[in-house]
Amino acid sequence: MGLDAAGAPPPRSTLGRAGEDLAVRWLVEHGMHVVERNWRCEHGEIDIVALDGACLVICEVKARRSLAFGEPVEAVTHAKAARLRRLAAQYARTHDTGAADVRVDVIGILFRANRPSLVRHVQGVGS
Repeated sequence: MGLDAAGAPPPRSTLGRAGEDLAVRWLVEHGMHVVERNWRCEHGEIDIVALDGACLVICEVKARRSLAFGEPVEAVTHAKAARLRRLAAQYARTHDTGAADVRVDVIGILFRANRPSLVRHVQGVGS
């Protein structure tokens, strides 16, 4: 998943998009319904908006080709998590999703040469 025909991770220029594509597949395979991708407003962008039953899920995706700078999910700082919560509130105010709750998740993708990609899904970041 996410590797090219030769088994190499995607190049940097397409790493983010490949990570989001894999994250969408992961969410769908785990029973979520993806509502929207790359939603933007004046305050920022949400990578993936999904529904997990009656819960609106705002997903931040972080993709890496190595662990040289730590695990991908570690790239979401407290400040970034707070911004994601504000974006989640903005999305919920402007969209009628019927969701009873809102949750912020982070999906970390580690693309590895000649091996399957690793996906780490952290639910309820900064709750």
